[in-house]
Amino acid sequence: MITSKELRQKYLEFFKSKGHAIILSASLIPENDPTVLFTTAGMHPLVPYLLGEKHPAGNRLANAQKCVRTGDIDEVGDRSHLTFFEMLGNWSLGDYFKKEAILWSWEFLTSPEWLGLNVKKLAVSVFKGDADASRDEEAAEIWKSVGMPAEKIVYLPKKNNWWGPAGITGPCGPDTEIFYWQGEDEYLSAESNPETDEENWVEIWNNVFMQYNKQIDGTNIPLSQKNVDTGMGLERAVMVLNGFADVYQTDGFWPLIQKLEELSGREYVENFETTKSMRVIADHLRAAVMIIGDDKGVAPGNVDQGYVARRIIRRAVRHGRNLGIKENFCAIIAEETIKIFSEIYHEVEKNKDFILTEIAKEESKFRNTIENGIKNFESRINNLKSGEKFSGKEAFDLYQSYGFPLEMTIEMAKEKGAEVDVAIFNEEMKKHQDLSRAGAEQKFKGGLADHSEISTKYHTATHLLHSALRRVLGEHIAQKGSNITAERLRFDFSHPQKMTDEEKQKVEDLVNEAIKKDYSVSFSEMTVTEAKAQNAIGLFEDKYGTKVKVYTVGDPREEFFSKEICGGPHVERTGILGKFKILKEEASGAGVRRIKAALE
Repeated sequence: MITSKELRQKYLEFFKSKGHAIILSASLIPENDPTVLFTTAGMHPLVPYLLGEKHPAGNRLANAQKCVRTGDIDEVGDRSHLTFFEMLGNWSLGDYFKKEAILWSWEFLTSPEWLGLNVKKLAVSVFKGDADASRDEEAAEIWKSVGMPAEKIVYLPKKNNWWGPAGITGPCGPDTEIFYWQGEDEYLSAESNPETDEENWVEIWNNVFMQYNKQIDGTNIPLSQKNVDTGMGLERAVMVLNGFADVYQTDGFWPLIQKLEELSGREYVENFETTKSMRVIADHLRAAVMIIGDDKGVAPGNVDQGYVARRIIRRAVRHGRNLGIKENFCAIIAEETIKIFSEIYHEVEKNKDFILTEIAKEESKFRNTIENGIKNFESRINNLKSGEKFSGKEAFDLYQSYGFPLEMTIEMAKEKGAEVDVAIFNEEMKKHQDLSRAGAEQKFKGGLADHSEISTKYHTATHLLHSALRRVLGEHIAQKGSNITAERLRFDFSHPQKMTDEEKQKVEDLVNEAIKKDYSVSFSEMTVTEAKAQNAIGLFEDKYGTKVKVYTVGDPREEFFSKEICGGPHVERTGILGKFKILKEEASGAGVRRIKAALE
């Protein structure tokens, strides 16, 4: 049996032996990226370097990255879809390409020295080509050279074997995915492959070859810097390596399942409904712990990352009700989760009290909401005439106002001898989802890691703002997150109370004074220790390599306005920024304030 810790260590040791620098996981909350709520893949924090910025740790990197994906929330409950997961990844920034990436992934998976998987149970897919890009025969030939049978190399279209771009334009290219057979039969027929038998083949590795740059007209031109971005889902890999039927039997989940069995008096394998509810609770509360416990400290709320945290905690509470758990239980599962992750991700141990308090508070609040919703339901159903269906619109109102899942409304209506008009509920839900999607598309338009001129200006302006806040409010000020669009910057920082009008004016004046002085903006590379010795600031230093970039606004040897660890990009002089104006100052969370500002 192999544990999550052992696989994580083996992976990083292997790629270290291949000349890769091991970097730490970045925050789950993306820095300066308005296009997504969470870090969704290992490559996400590395976009500037994939586009050509020099990484302080070099051009071969590897790590285990914390990730959250919310698009699959409704699929959670099957054997492998997760909200929070760890992605093991290795990258080449303009260094090695397809041959090395494929040979190394094959060596790690099949060599007895590393994982020693049965080669007969492996298959791969490659890009089949279309009008925009050619069939990836190069990758297929490399697979044949290591002994992969031709019948186990499947050519699939873009929806299966193409990555990117993350925005409208940018780096993109074909990928090759590696699958492991999880069927019961030892014998595999020649006809069985990931295309013809999806159920029994589990994807465990993806090698992405960023070789094109998609243009605004849709055409792909070759990239001058070709990159490799690979990913291996830790939980899925541990599941496969141990022969488990689902990821919930791995050491990253099983302690949570055992605690749920104890709390509910039921067994994980009792029936499908019980199994699914335990899976949903374990997944959602694990994700909530990692989101709330992130160094950027996200509390449950009504918008953005806070809304996701609230939604998944409440969904966990509902499934706890399905298991018959009548008392508050979410903090108990959260505490078990913290035990699992505290050694590898120290921030969850450091933020333990905040995590447990926020989760317990959210559960209590929702339990009160559920009771009010039940009263509302009963008053409505008592007015139904015999044989009349419970209104789909009212069922949707219960969902939207009280967080009532449809299945709960159906169950309670059945007890009263009534049916719910599910078709109308679905219509209302579809309208709601379309509106939400339209709003999200508008909110997050612009493409991942925008490097336009105006965004670069705003990036530099956040450094000026950060420094000005520390001068006016004190050195306790620390950046807790930022978000940049083409219209404004948003900057979150630690501070216990609302800023006065006088404080805001002082900050604004300091920033504009720095712009007026037309300071030069320069950077130098150094170790974190050297950066601290020079009084550089920077909350996100853990995600950089052994060396970091320190950007200085002003003369590094004489007068400087700001000195901060950052990956860039920045303007060359502050004079081109224009006039800085604070638009709004407000609360963002417990002990965190938020400033929205614009350049005029």
